Amino acid sequence: MDVPALTGTLDRYIAEINQFPLLTPEEEFSLAVRLRKFNDMEAAEKLVVSNLRFVVKIAHEYRNYGIKLADLIQEGNIGLMHAVKKFDPYKGYRLISYAVWWIRAYMQNYIIKTWSLVKIGTTQAQRKLFFKLGQAKKKLEALSRRNPEFGEIAASLGVKSIEIEEMDLRMSNRDVSLDAFINDDSDATHIDYLTYDGEDQETALIKKEEMDILKSHIAGALNELTEKERYIIKKRVMADDPMTLQEIGDRYKITRERARQIEKQALKKLRLSIPYLGETPPLLG
Repeated sequence: MDVPALTGTLDRYIAEINQFPLLTPEEEFSLAVRLRKFNDMEAAEKLVVSNLRFVVKIAHEYRNYGIKLADLIQEGNIGLMHAVKKFDPYKGYRLISYAVWWIRAYMQNYIIKTWSLVKIGTTQAQRKLFFKLGQAKKKLEALSRRNPEFGEIAASLGVKSIEIEEMDLRMSNRDVSLDAFINDDSDATHIDYLTYDGEDQETALIKKEEMDILKSHIAGALNELTEKERYIIKKRVMADDPMTLQEIGDRYKITRERARQIEKQALKKLRLSIPYLGETPPLLG
């Protein structure tokens, strides 16, 4: 598959990929069917290159983690190519609505590896907090026009203050201020070199469609679970502050191991029911 590589400057790469036209829903469906039925690599290439610009937009969502934008884009492109291979055109949604899950998963996985799990934490809750902390800080700073206290951030995210303090400490060695000057002899800051000016209507529409699809599938999938399985998924997987297996076991008067088995069984059912989880992205495995 001949996909443009980010070998030159980022501006040159963006200019190159912007030359590829966006596909209409009909064109996309036809190409995806050709790929699915006949393993048509030319069709696969067209599906990939027409969506490369979205990878760049998604990469900007993670620009505050001290990772090179070019590296994030490369990882996102791998996620996009994987999504193209797995995409089912008969499901009724657009490719990018499916692909964003894989693109973000590959980018997040790269960030996690770069920062190292020792610094960030190994639990699902810690990983969520890692990606939510910066956003919560910026929101509170905009509202109060000052640096928020750990307690304020914790309250906004529904976690304990000590968790915020520990995660902030882990991240502090890698924080880079976008307002910092590039060097002592320049008035330019890091943020001056970021070409993205915010979320446009196209990106907002993709996110809305993505969430609508996911909510619909999750609601349907949860209805296929037993009452006990639904409770465990909601309290263990979907909650920001998940219960322990021991707490689940105490509630249902079962052993911790039995609670783990039920959770595993419920997750297996969900992966079979929800298209995005048919083959689990890196951060969901």
